[in-house]
Amino acid sequence: MVCTAIFAIPPLLRGTAGVISICPSFLRPKYAALCYCTVNGKMKSRRKSDHLERTANDFRQEVISKAKVCGITSESEMVKRLRLAVTEKEFTFKAGQWVDFFIPGVAVVGGFSICSSPSLLEQKGELELAVQRTTHPPAHWCALNSEVALRVGGNFFFDPHPADTPVDLVLIAGGVGINPLFSILLHVTDLHRKREKEGTGYQIGMTHLLYSAKNTNDLLFRKHILGLTNAFPGKITCSFHVTQQNSEICENLQPYIKQGRISGKDLEEYISKKTLWYICGPPPMIESISKLLENLGVAQKSIFFEKWW
Repeated sequence: MVCTAIFAIPPLLRGTAGVISICPSFLRPKYAALCYCTVNGKMKSRRKSDHLERTANDFRQEVISKAKVCGITSESEMVKRLRLAVTEKEFTFKAGQWVDFFIPGVAVVGGFSICSSPSLLEQKGELELAVQRTTHPPAHWCALNSEVALRVGGNFFFDPHPADTPVDLVLIAGGVGINPLFSILLHVTDLHRKREKEGTGYQIGMTHLLYSAKNTNDLLFRKHILGLTNAFPGKITCSFHVTQQNSEICENLQPYIKQGRISGKDLEEYISKKTLWYICGPPPMIESISKLLENLGVAQKSIFFEKWW
């Protein structure tokens, strides 16, 4: 159900609430597991002013749903985690996508990557967003039990079908760019559980997460990520890269920590023809990692990225 009348969606959006025509070849590329991201290997770093302008050419769903903020927790000193109960039953998303975030009475439309698995929405009718604490109106405004409206969009996602060719994944995150990749990681664990429990569904290969931040306090979801590596040994691995660590690293994190930025040496051990590379972070970081991968012989068609500003 489209909620334009209730939530005073700006005029710019009223013409985009209907179905956006997308050709089948976009939705089902040669390998459905690829499920394209923003520019697939070729990049331009022209900064645009707001979320709607930056994503004007991206896919958006037809459905706009009301949602209520049903939980707020602190993920770090600078990031809060929102849980939202979604009203519209037809509202769905793929792991890695984002939402347009409409706030009653606020003209600025926010854009936040979903950090939960699609299974949470399927089972409980809820999803989660990790939002930085800033003065930007959509991020600054977030109160428990408040109603908002959401619309899913984005070309950056991982949504394999059961018969698709198995692939390995390398997820490379910088800062809060972990959000869509954490959603993908959670979806990967759901695929593993389905195979273990039922012997059916997509057979995912190895998944490796390389996550870079200034220090360990900025590593969002770190406890959850370590829990997943322990729950799926030999199937999921992670390494945390810190660039400005000034305090002592706690003992349980030490085996996973590397000092400095992600390097070509860190990447080369994961190179294979069946590996897909998903990258999300600041544009300079994405450009650097993409260049490293190309220098290592990785085909552009295997590199997918989502920029955040």
